[in-house]
Amino acid sequence: MKLQLEKQKINIVVASHFKERLMGFMGKENICYGMLFPRCNSVHTFFMKEEIDIIGLNENNEILFIERNCSKNKIIKINHPIKKTSILELPKNTSHSLKIGESLFFEFEDIV
Repeated sequence: MKLQLEKQKINIVVASHFKERLMGFMGKENICYGMLFPRCNSVHTFFMKEEIDIIGLNENNEILFIERNCSKNKIIKINHPIKKTSILELPKNTSHSLKIGESLFFEFEDIV
């Protein structure tokens, strides 16, 4: 899956399994892709090696929350029901053009 942001396409990994959801970007360096956490309304940045951008989305992929360049050792919670929200984690400094209320459109790749 990909997300188009300005002139850049970012690969997005969907964290659908327990281990992916648990680990996220913990311990990773030189992050160059994003992670989408479906049915999620909170994340943490404990054990992170770099800052990330955190985007909260509603069930229509409209932006509810933006935390840019979020540093380590934080807990981020979106005040919205868990079944209707997702969290998108992106490399730092990639969300500068995004605004609350804007909708994101993900491109799905064809499986051959």
